[in-house]
Amino acid sequence: MIPSRRLVALAAVLVLPLMTSGIFPWAADVALLLNLLLLLTAVIDLCVSPSPGEISIEREVSEILSVGVANPAMIVLRNRSHFPLLVTLHDDPGEDCVVERLPQTVSLAPSATVSVKYVLRPLNRGESSLVAVHLRFATRLGLWVRQEIRPMPTAIRIYPDIRAVHRFELMARKNRLSEIGVRVVRMPGQGREFERLREFRSGDELRQIDWKATSRLQSLVSREFSLERNQNLVVMVDSGRFMRNECNGVSFFDHALNAAIMLSYIALGQGDNVSLLVFSNRIERYIRPVRGRAGIQQILRSTCDLKSSSHAADYTHALEYLTTVQRKRALVVLITFVADELQLRTIGATLRLRSVPYLSMCVLLQDAGLRKMADQIPETDLDAFHTASAAQILTGQSHEIASLREAGILITDTTPVLLAERLINDYLNIKMKNLM
Repeated sequence: MIPSRRLVALAAVLVLPLMTSGIFPWAADVALLLNLLLLLTAVIDLCVSPSPGEISIEREVSEILSVGVANPAMIVLRNRSHFPLLVTLHDDPGEDCVVERLPQTVSLAPSATVSVKYVLRPLNRGESSLVAVHLRFATRLGLWVRQEIRPMPTAIRIYPDIRAVHRFELMARKNRLSEIGVRVVRMPGQGREFERLREFRSGDELRQIDWKATSRLQSLVSREFSLERNQNLVVMVDSGRFMRNECNGVSFFDHALNAAIMLSYIALGQGDNVSLLVFSNRIERYIRPVRGRAGIQQILRSTCDLKSSSHAADYTHALEYLTTVQRKRALVVLITFVADELQLRTIGATLRLRSVPYLSMCVLLQDAGLRKMADQIPETDLDAFHTASAAQILTGQSHEIASLREAGILITDTTPVLLAERLINDYLNIKMKNLM
């Protein structure tokens, strides 16, 4: 308990008679009497007011949370006293989470129950625990503020963004994928398996025309083929030290892992085989090819404890390892962040020198701070130096990216926030063009 502002103000006012005790000797006795009366009132107020133990608290939160996104949580308060209370509530989530929409102040009637809804936003994956609940309320006369830090350890497991998978599926059912950045495209494909005949449309290739059906019907008819299934997708996620950079409080590595899981979910739905390789200067984790929508659970369980490394990524070692575990034709998606053109040159040399049946796609995460620095108008000599240096780095990266594209390597350059949408769109386009 701590004295309230009301008690402090009253004590300060009752000290004033002591200042006049030199002129009025009786003033000291009056001040002493008033202060004793205030002390007695404060003690009585403390005795008749409810204690924090008369408030029961229950925290309701899912055992599994998604990193980097808002996860709903709720605290249920019950007033077991006979007096109304105005309670201010806060939750201590520990080091791995932050809370939003707290603290809140709620009114609790006698024997009433109130639910306080708020949001937990985890910052790191793995095993964690919510620590305690903080509450405070004023006594009946408002002379004291009672507060308590009630230990309420709640074990939680923080996974990659699994809620995005369910959100995507819901959007797909409602035909609202465009709202999350996914372009809805026709997926007839250009595979080898014949599906049906249809009327020729503008943009169809001449080789798709079925000339026998065309001569019989006296109008152009195209053959349509079904999409290839049972193809191989390998997602390589860089977990080196450069992936420790953050965007909106979430590391690049977590953004990359979330996007990889979303892409895996879509690919599994298309009937493809998906494997995941996480690497730094060594192979951190390799998940063997899985099939079917149920395979996403295996990927989630296998990646929840991964952390970014303090070492630089070794692209050559990662690809050499991949050639030993993936010998079939596959689309290999490398998600990484590069600080300069030298890293891009290393990536290009690694991907070009491999005589393996891979279709390579390199996904580069953009440094928003560097681009902002390159676009700013300098006001001082130091600002001009920073702007010129940032522009030089971006120019060098652009030249290397152009060189990689000329070598036949697919390049996607995007911000971490838009990474999942870009990956899904590029994968669907590759499937539609039968490049895998």
